[in-house]
Amino acid sequence: MAGQTIRRFVPSDFADAASAIIAVGRRLDRLGLAPATAGNYSMRLADGAIAVTVSGAHKGRLTADQVMRASLEGDALDGKKPSAETLLHCLVYTIDAGAGAVLHTHSVAGTVLSRALAGRPAIILEGYELLKIFPGIATHETRVAMPLIDNSQDMPALAARLRPILAARSPLLPAFYIGGHGLYAWGTTMDEAEHVAEACEFLLACAWEELKREGGPQ
Repeated sequence: MAGQTIRRFVPSDFADAASAIIAVGRRLDRLGLAPATAGNYSMRLADGAIAVTVSGAHKGRLTADQVMRASLEGDALDGKKPSAETLLHCLVYTIDAGAGAVLHTHSVAGTVLSRALAGRPAIILEGYELLKIFPGIATHETRVAMPLIDNSQDMPALAARLRPILAARSPLLPAFYIGGHGLYAWGTTMDEAEHVAEACEFLLACAWEELKREGGPQ
């Protein structure tokens, strides 16, 4: 991904998308990034809709009937109940035309780091080799500000607060963090989204360990 600036999503049909979502759910569960029923995953479909996990499903044990179709407005297209956070996936697809898959993960390190940094607009990541996972970054000698936004159970309001934050970023960083909650990461394909999510969770864990070593936020 390093040095890449043109990002185009790869269209998928629903069956392929559901299979990819089921597979990534199992992998992320093995990594400890999908506790209980937490998280939600989606892919953009060739017809303009999205495939997304239903509400309340354990992501490590997903079945085909636990993946549904929704519009880019977040409305169910097949009578199933989408995750409440589907609107945030829709926002990503609307803001980033190159987004083909979105993953919402949960880690202990990321959650507690975001709580320690509550009130700050971003989580600063600097000097790490894995920063090269982000589009346009070709060296560890860089500084990335991952947007950090306060949590809310009001998804329309949360999406409205996020929209100008994401829209103002150029280039757009394919990740943001909801404080005390979890990570949203995306890519042009499911594989790319998984790489970004896993790299971000690693970077957040490193940042948390550094913060502990330094005695907390300064």
